[in-house]
Amino acid sequence: VNDDKLLRIVSNASFGFKRGWLVHEDRHLTAKYQDTALQKTYQKILREKESALEAKYQAMERAATFEHDRDKVKRQFKIFRETKENEIQDLLRAKRELESKLQRLHVQGIHVFDPGESDSDDNCTDVTAAGPQCEYWTGGALGSEPSIGSMIQLQQSFRGPEFAHSSIDIEGPFANVNRDDWDIAVASLLQVTPLFSHSLWSNTVRCYLIYTDETQPEIDLFLKDYSPKLKRMCETMGYFFHTVYFPIDIENQYLTVRKWEIEKSSLVILFIHLTLPSLLLEDCEEAFLKNPEGKPRLLYHRLEDGKVSSDSVQHLIDQVSNLNKTNKAKIIDHSGDPAEGVYKTYIYVEKIIKQDILGFENTDLETKDLGSEDSIPEEDDFGDVLWDIHDEQEQMEAFQQASNSAHELGFEKYYQRLNDLVAAAAPIPPLLVSGGPGSGKSLLLSKIQLQQKNSPNTLILSHFVGRPMSTSSESSLIIKRLTLKLMQHSWSVSALTLDPAKLLEEFPHWLEKLSARHQGSIIIIIDSIDQIQQVEKHMKWLIDPLPVNVRVIVSVNVETCPPAWRLWPTLHLDPLNPKDAKSIIIAECHSVDIKLSKEQEKKLERHCRSATTCNALYVTLFGKMIAAGRAGNLDKILLQCFQCQDTVSLYRLVLRSIQESMTNDTDKELMKQILCLVNVSHNGVSESELMELYPELSWAVLTSLIHSLHKMCLLTYGCGLLKFQHLQAWETVRLEYMEGPTIISSYTQKLTNYFTMQLSQDRVTWRSADELPWLFQQQGSKQKLHDCLLNLFVSQNLYKRGHFAELLSYWQFVGKDKSAMAAEYFDSLKQYEKNCEGEESMICLADLYETLGRFLKDLGLLSQAVVPLQRSLEIRETALDPDHPRVAQSLHQLASVYVQWKKFGNAEQLYKQALEISENAYGADHPHIARELEALATLYQKQNKYEQAEHFRKKSFKIRQKATRRKGNLYGFALLRRRALQLEELTLGKDTPDNARTLNELGVLYYLQNNLETADQFLKRSLEMRERVLGPDHPDCAQSLNNLAALCNEKKQYDKAEELYERALDIRRRALAPDHPSLAYTVKHLAVLYKKMGKLDKAVPLYELAVEIRQKSFGPKHPSVATALVNLAVLYSQMKKHIEALPLYERALKIYEDSLGRMHPRVGETLKNLAVLSYEEGDFEKAAELYRRAMEIKEAETSLLGGKAPSRHSSSGDTVSLKTTHSPNVFLHQGQR
Repeated sequence: VNDDKLLRIVSNASFGFKRGWLVHEDRHLTAKYQDTALQKTYQKILREKESALEAKYQAMERAATFEHDRDKVKRQFKIFRETKENEIQDLLRAKRELESKLQRLHVQGIHVFDPGESDSDDNCTDVTAAGPQCEYWTGGALGSEPSIGSMIQLQQSFRGPEFAHSSIDIEGPFANVNRDDWDIAVASLLQVTPLFSHSLWSNTVRCYLIYTDETQPEIDLFLKDYSPKLKRMCETMGYFFHTVYFPIDIENQYLTVRKWEIEKSSLVILFIHLTLPSLLLEDCEEAFLKNPEGKPRLLYHRLEDGKVSSDSVQHLIDQVSNLNKTNKAKIIDHSGDPAEGVYKTYIYVEKIIKQDILGFENTDLETKDLGSEDSIPEEDDFGDVLWDIHDEQEQMEAFQQASNSAHELGFEKYYQRLNDLVAAAAPIPPLLVSGGPGSGKSLLLSKIQLQQKNSPNTLILSHFVGRPMSTSSESSLIIKRLTLKLMQHSWSVSALTLDPAKLLEEFPHWLEKLSARHQGSIIIIIDSIDQIQQVEKHMKWLIDPLPVNVRVIVSVNVETCPPAWRLWPTLHLDPLNPKDAKSIIIAECHSVDIKLSKEQEKKLERHCRSATTCNALYVTLFGKMIAAGRAGNLDKILLQCFQCQDTVSLYRLVLRSIQESMTNDTDKELMKQILCLVNVSHNGVSESELMELYPELSWAVLTSLIHSLHKMCLLTYGCGLLKFQHLQAWETVRLEYMEGPTIISSYTQKLTNYFTMQLSQDRVTWRSADELPWLFQQQGSKQKLHDCLLNLFVSQNLYKRGHFAELLSYWQFVGKDKSAMAAEYFDSLKQYEKNCEGEESMICLADLYETLGRFLKDLGLLSQAVVPLQRSLEIRETALDPDHPRVAQSLHQLASVYVQWKKFGNAEQLYKQALEISENAYGADHPHIARELEALATLYQKQNKYEQAEHFRKKSFKIRQKATRRKGNLYGFALLRRRALQLEELTLGKDTPDNARTLNELGVLYYLQNNLETADQFLKRSLEMRERVLGPDHPDCAQSLNNLAALCNEKKQYDKAEELYERALDIRRRALAPDHPSLAYTVKHLAVLYKKMGKLDKAVPLYELAVEIRQKSFGPKHPSVATALVNLAVLYSQMKKHIEALPLYERALKIYEDSLGRMHPRVGETLKNLAVLSYEEGDFEKAAELYRRAMEIKEAETSLLGGKAPSRHSSSGDTVSLKTTHSPNVFLHQGQR
């Protein structure tokens, strides 16, 4: 029993052990299995992850490839579509151009028609913003988009392009001017050099002094006490002031130079007492009696008790008094202390400079701070865009100088080839104008620009690049300037980035946007583009396909043309042929009465046979060298010139000849030093700077030297600075006077010391800001450049003139990143703030803080930008007043940072505060209000609040349009106002055809300023004078009648307008050919007026006549004919004569589709009218189909503009031909007459 019991116990124990072992094994195996399963699962998941990642990368690659292919196909399709749509159009354009040329040959009894000079609207863009370009015939609402489901609304949508784009007959400089585009108005105005004095738009005020021995005390007092004050006043406003005078004892030595100085002067002051020496009489007559431009003149006459002035003095005063109505002369009679008389003269001079020369209404301008907002009027017109008026003026002058040539031999063939290339079918890459240095590229481009300006609705953007490394060759400034022009023409006030890289990205988008809206041609001209540093990098937008109506023309030197550009269509300027070269030289000799002998002419012909001796600049210099010599030395001069085989060697001869003509060694050395200083400067050197640099230099010597260098094509004026006329002149001075780095360094140091001294005197001007940092950079002086940049006023000056990229490049040269820049500026401002006392210095401090905040915002340092802007706000609220406009300005800038930071709630509150303050300060219609409204609109758009955004944008647009009509931008308005005053004075003389034309031009000028009453007065005077001088049946009288009728029409005096138009039509019918454009011009306006007055029966024959005239002028398939047909059809529709209207619509539609393409907006408008016609006849299915097609065109147009539909009137032009582009200005679609 015990054994059994023991066995059971052992068995149980053994079983328990086995069971425990089995449980352990089971657990071990289970764990092992689970571990294996987990490992397999992990490996599976890992493999799946890797597969997913690989699939993701493959998908991304496929997506990128697809996107690339899509963009490529999209671009190719766009090019293909545009090409196909334009093939027929280009063929028709060529046909029309030939027909137009043939028509101009009809001179036997028919007036020659020049499209560039005609007052026809086919060759003239809009000059009035008061009326829409397309009329809604039965009261349809502007901008309504009826749907197919609302055919009742569709029933009220008849409209036509209408003939009338402009009511005023515009000629000459105003052919492409409209009232809302002051930029074009000013640019066009400045091209009329004979009628518009350079002194009126130069940034240099030249005061020429004439005096006698008796008035030496007055002249000494004026130069000592008052000339510096006037200089400081002008300097503060960004102008140079020069007081030019010649010592009495050397007057006779400088007869030609004195006359040149009087011509250049803005103001002449004559100081006389009892006598007037005969040697001064010629100067006085030139200045006071021969003053065709009506420049300001001041005659100071000191009286003395018991003494009588000489006969010559009294005679001059009497003559000046008699001419005072036409020659702007003020006579100051003074007896007593000369100091009091000089002070009285100073007061008059100050007033003349501010009001007559600079064109400011306000006479309290000396209180302006240099960097104040008021000194940059462009900000008022372009939101927060910063730009430099000096850059714009430099371009105006560069264009003037490039186009100023008496000889254009051999250029005719280039004009035609350029026109053909510009008019060629799209797509077309930029056109390359190549040639050697001095071959005439700038002249050719400027002349092409002048030609194309006569083509209606052709928008031209141009830039003339100067010397390498000058401001005009800064790529970011060029792109910013061109972008700003595009913004102006698209009526946009969007914020413009100052970041160079972003500017380069945004420019093509702006170009695409404007090209889609602008139905005419856009031509971009860039001269000497190869002078831009790293041009291929900064101008890479040229490589991409250009919009269909955009043409780019660039000029390059053959040697420096980038290789990638050599495949572009190229127009190479060949040297002149020997015959033309010889004729230019002989013509230059004839201009100074020098005649070459037969033998000399033969030698000249043998010499001018190589490429270098037939170079255009070489030939010009050669002729000037001979003309500058004396007849007795001709053989010697010719021999010297024959030894010079290229332009640089000839320039060296010119330099030596001018130096030899100097009277003493001191003057010769001064000439050398002046040329060297101009050579090493950034943008040039002014005469006043030279006078300060060389105290021993007299105005007589300096002006004589400049006259010689200018006459011989070495120096010229640009933005008030002396610059080299040609790059070869710059190279010649380097070779002749500046061999070796030591010499260059010494002149650079001289300029550096001068501008450093200005800074030490707290005299920061745009000149010191332009030159000094650049000079330090050229010297490699990083520490000095660093210290210069930390002068807050230097950096402020550069930034507020839009030179952000330049400022950034200086900091990069110093080796500072963005954060380091910000920290150093903060430290400098804190140091400056410690020394600020008084209200004026605190206001200045607030300006500096604001500039820093804006600079940091443009750097992308938003959180750091808030601090200085908030500090600026605090200072202005304390120092000024919480409701002061400057406080609104701080609020606006702070809000703009929050918008960029996407803190929209903060930004909205600040913008609304700024708006409230601005409305209280300026009233509801000021441009500042428009800026705040535009900012709010942009803010709401970013938040997808489109209704609110559109509401504010419309309000902003109305204010800007109204303000622009009232005065335009301040600079442009000042120019136009001074031009009008000048012309008014010139017409106070006798009756002549020229004076009558000037009166008509004055009427147009006042019309541009929306001053209709004054315009009416001048147009009436013009009509009266023309009737007296030319007779009542002369075509010029018809022009005045037409203009008067247009004014009456605008003032809603329709009966009076009807009478005047009928008189004009009667004269033109009798005087002109049946198909003359001027006759068509009056016909269309009278027809529109009849229709407006409800006299439809009288309008019908005129509309029919308009169709006939256009068919004769342009051929039966021209878009202009289609326009006339649509207008006649609309008139029939309005009269319920649908049977007569239908074939006219169908014919017009066919012409539009053939000439403009099936997707052109004009096709859509015609389809819409046909839909209305079909609906009214009860054919609803056809109406729906036609309307659907019209909406497809509308949607395609909208998508092209990135979701924003263009003006309903933007496509109302007649064609997009280069020569005959007839669409009206798209900016005027808001007005309704």
